[in-house]
Amino acid sequence: MNYPIWDVPILGSGLVIAMIAIFHVFISHFAVGGGFYLPMTEALALRKGRKDWMVVLKKHAKFFLILTGVFGALTGVGIWFAIGNASPEGTSTLIHYWVFAWGIEWVVFLVELSSIAAYYYLWNRVSDSLHLQLGWFYGITAWLSLFLINGILTFMLTPSQAWLDAVGSGQETFAFWSAFFNPTFWPSLLVRTLICISMAGVFALVSASRINGVQQPELKTEMTLWARRWLLPAFILLPVAMFWYLSEVPPAQRALLSLGVSTVGPGLFTVLTRMALVFVISSFATVAAVYLFTSQRNATGFGLGSALTVAAMAYLTIGSMEMLREMLRKPYVISQHMFSNGVRKSAIASINQKGYLATTIWVRPEERARWAADDEAATHGAPRVPDSARGELIFRGECMACHTMDGYRSMRKLLKGRDRKGISNMLNVLHDYREDSPYRVFMPPLVGTQSEVEALADYLTVKVAEKPAK
Repeated sequence: MNYPIWDVPILGSGLVIAMIAIFHVFISHFAVGGGFYLPMTEALALRKGRKDWMVVLKKHAKFFLILTGVFGALTGVGIWFAIGNASPEGTSTLIHYWVFAWGIEWVVFLVELSSIAAYYYLWNRVSDSLHLQLGWFYGITAWLSLFLINGILTFMLTPSQAWLDAVGSGQETFAFWSAFFNPTFWPSLLVRTLICISMAGVFALVSASRINGVQQPELKTEMTLWARRWLLPAFILLPVAMFWYLSEVPPAQRALLSLGVSTVGPGLFTVLTRMALVFVISSFATVAAVYLFTSQRNATGFGLGSALTVAAMAYLTIGSMEMLREMLRKPYVISQHMFSNGVRKSAIASINQKGYLATTIWVRPEERARWAADDEAATHGAPRVPDSARGELIFRGECMACHTMDGYRSMRKLLKGRDRKGISNMLNVLHDYREDSPYRVFMPPLVGTQSEVEALADYLTVKVAEKPAK
């Protein structure tokens, strides 16, 4: 345990990351898809000589600039703040091994922000051809940003065997391209590109809904139907792309997805099961809503409320998809290398021998000396002294990455009805981490000495017996 723990009551740090990240993904995918929508729509308007289209498009560009440039950038910073506090070991790994890629991405992002600002503020101030080139330049840089981040995100699920073999040897840089172009890179890039295109259509519908259908019925119908066409490729190709992506996911992670889905029948609705159901239902609901609300007959009456309804369902679809993608990595934050609580797979044996709290700077010397004395006395037959304070440190370091005491993934609810012996038995199953363990597929091992495991049992027994905080 090398860092202080970010204790977020009720929600938990992981859920805070999810809340920020899902909103960021929703906006950032619009930023990429809009990079194609804006110049393509402008080119069509110029070719047809439609000045009324250009008026609508300029308003859409302003909306686009504010939403992506302000909220997209702020939530991006928010993600770094949240993951740095919630998973410092994982964040450190991503920075150290991917510093070159991050450096490129940050430069591309600065160019991206500058180009979209130039695109909007130079409207009607430069020639049509130059303005269109600015639009395409933004679109390319925005997609390049997606390309770079996709490599790092997919690495966390499928880091490549070459990188896993090199990690810790100092030769990781030689496996850079193998790790970047990992097995799920290309299918994930296709999935995300299609989502970006669909998000451009969703937000184009929002802009189209604000056109006055009474005063400009033809314009509103044309812009609505044009936005609707943007959603068609994603509706057709996304199922195929998702199937390709899942076929490249390691069998152990696919089994985790199958486990979650298989619990629907018995009624054991795990979080994974719920997310899978939300994803399927919201996907079909989004398709149905778009084609119901935006038909040729209904286009002139398509209002902002209907557009926001479509956007909300799209948000649910993206949110559930991102939650599913994150859950596929369990029990890892970086597959086969680092568990979700920051413990490296290669360090398990050493930690079990030396102790989880052996090297942490967040323990006073007198505490460490007392623990050593108690452990030594226990080995000579002295009665074991309960130590919930020591157990709390183990809980904060190993459990709080995923669990809270009374909120999200509540430990009090999970352990309800267990006595001290029952809690200890469960912890020892996690500590042994055998192949047939029912927890192995979705929980990391409990690492540390046997004394630390028992101290955690002491702490959890006390907390489970307490009345929940109100």
